[in-house]
Amino acid sequence: MMLLVTHVLAFGAWLVAHSKATPSAPTISIFLKPPGVIPPGGSTTICCSCQGDNGNFVLYKKGHQLRSLELRGSRAEFSISNATHEDTGPYSCHYVDGDTVLARSETVDVMVEEFRLPKPVLSVLPGHEVVAGSYVTFRCTIAHSSAGCFLYLEGQVKTLSLLSKEQDDFNLSHVHKGNGGRYSCQCFTRGASFEWSAVSKTLDLVVRDYTWSNVVRLALAAGVLVLLGLIMAEAVHSHQCRPRPC
Repeated sequence: MMLLVTHVLAFGAWLVAHSKATPSAPTISIFLKPPGVIPPGGSTTICCSCQGDNGNFVLYKKGHQLRSLELRGSRAEFSISNATHEDTGPYSCHYVDGDTVLARSETVDVMVEEFRLPKPVLSVLPGHEVVAGSYVTFRCTIAHSSAGCFLYLEGQVKTLSLLSKEQDDFNLSHVHKGNGGRYSCQCFTRGASFEWSAVSKTLDLVVRDYTWSNVVRLALAAGVLVLLGLIMAEAVHSHQCRPRPC
């Protein structure tokens, strides 16, 4: 019986180990929060995150070092407030430990422009919460006949899609957990110069995955039930084998 119990526990440990992500080499992600073009006097935050647990982040603009922040909770945030056109440009982060550069990020562009277009509205179908594998449609609506729009996902360095005036929707087929997050959109027109709208209100997309995680939970639960059943069977057997008093 003990051999069977050991096998059950070992199988549960194997499932837990294989359900966790394998660690990888240190990499930096960089993004704006909130994403998108900001107006003069506005604010944004350049977020840099890494898988390390110590060291510093150094912020660069056009290759010139600006500021350094100690890593806190695998992340550092560089704020830009009361923005001017001089804040426009490409920014990047270096993750350093002492004098050693451990990793370099991509660049993220900060743009400071006047808002002249009406604010768009972002919606999602079939809803804010979907099951993995579903088909999802984002729609950015603006009261302007010739505007194109960008779709943003917070935490991404690049825009997800450019929606032209002929294309109202952005479609995601077979969504997965990585598609979940906070979305927004921003619109523009292209004439002699670009004109921009403010960023829409955000919406959160939640993707529920009932596949592998449920298999792990059910297998662990079954293992626990089997173990409890064996313990109870052993207890009953021991009780029956005791010599009874006369």
